[in-house]
Amino acid sequence: MPQQTKARWAELRVGVMAIIALGLLGYLIFLLSSGHGLFKGKSSIYTFLGDSSDLAEGAPVRLNGIIIGKVSGVRLSGVSDPRRVIRIDLEIEDEYLRSVPVDSQAKIAAGNLLGAKYINISKGKSQETIKPGAELASGDTAELEDLFQQGNSTLSALQETIKKVDGIIDSIQVGQGTIGKLLVDETLYRRFLSIVDEAQKLLVTLDSGKGTLPRLLNDDKLLNDFEATVTKVNTLIDGIEQGQGTLGKLVKDPAIYDETRATIADVRKTIAETNRLIGDLNAGKGTVGKLLKSDELHDQLKASMARLDSMLDKVNSGQGTIGQLLVNPSLYESLDGTTREVHALIKDFRANPKKFLRIKIGLF
Repeated sequence: MPQQTKARWAELRVGVMAIIALGLLGYLIFLLSSGHGLFKGKSSIYTFLGDSSDLAEGAPVRLNGIIIGKVSGVRLSGVSDPRRVIRIDLEIEDEYLRSVPVDSQAKIAAGNLLGAKYINISKGKSQETIKPGAELASGDTAELEDLFQQGNSTLSALQETIKKVDGIIDSIQVGQGTIGKLLVDETLYRRFLSIVDEAQKLLVTLDSGKGTLPRLLNDDKLLNDFEATVTKVNTLIDGIEQGQGTLGKLVKDPAIYDETRATIADVRKTIAETNRLIGDLNAGKGTVGKLLKSDELHDQLKASMARLDSMLDKVNSGQGTIGQLLVNPSLYESLDGTTREVHALIKDFRANPKKFLRIKIGLF
C-alpha cells in the first residue's frame, strides 16, 4: 500500500507539472502574439499598389504607427493599371477595423533604410468606417522610393569611403607615407630609440647637478639669488606704484603727466605746422615754394647761371679788367709795383708826417 501511494503521488506531481508547463506555454504564446490574444476576431481587407517594395507576408499593419494586424498576402492583381499592379491582403483585428475610416490610405513604410517593410495606414477623417472585405485606398509611395534611392546613394558613398580608408590602411601597412614609415621603417624606429636614450641621459644629467641647467634646477644658492632678484624687482615695482624716483613720478605725478601731455601736444602742433609748410611748398607758395615750383623763376635762374658761365669763360680767356688781372703778367706786375709804392708812401708818412704837412698863413 505505501508503494502504491507513492506511485500515485508521483503521477499526481507529474500531472501538476504538466499542467503548469502547459500554462506557461500558453502564456508565452500569448506574449508572442503581442498581447492581442489568439482568439480575437479578424477581418480581411485589401489594397492595390504599384510596387511591393520587397513587402513580405506576415509584415505588420499599422494604423498611424499602432499595430492593428498583419499582411496575409502579396500577389499580382492582373490589372494593367500601373498603380494597381500588386494586390495586398490585410488581416485586421475587428476591434481596430472599426477605427479605420473609409478615406484612409495605405502606404508601404520602413522603420529605417535597412529595416523590414510594413503597411502603414494613414487614418482619414470620414465618420464611416471600412467594412470587412472592402478595398482600402492606397497612397503615393514615390517619396518612399526616392528615400530608398537616396539611401542607396548614401550606402554607395559610404562604401567608397570605406574603400578609401582600406586603401590608406593598406598603404600604411606596407610602409607608404609618413605614418607608414613611422610604423615599419627600422631606421626611424632606431632614431626614435636614440632620441629616447638621449632624453634619458639628459634627465640623468639634470639629476646629477652638473652643468649650468642642472645647477639652476638644483643649486639652492642660485635659487636664493633668483628669489632675491625677484624681491628687488617687486620692491622696484612697488616704489614705482608709490610714485618714488623719476620713473615713479613719471607714472604717478599728475603735473609731469600734464607736462608730458602738453609736450606731446606741442610736438603734434609742430608736426602739423611742418606738414602744412611742406604742403605749401608742394603747392608753390612762398619764396622757397616758388623756387621749387615756379617755372619762370627756374628759367631766370637758369639764364643767370648761363650768363655767369659766359662771364667766367671771358675771365678765363683774359677778356675785361678781371680777365687781364688773371692772365696779363705786365698788368699784374704794374699793379704789384703800384701797391708797393703806396705801401712805401704810407710807411714814410707814418715815419715823418711833417714832411708832407705844411701850414701856410697869409694876411690880406
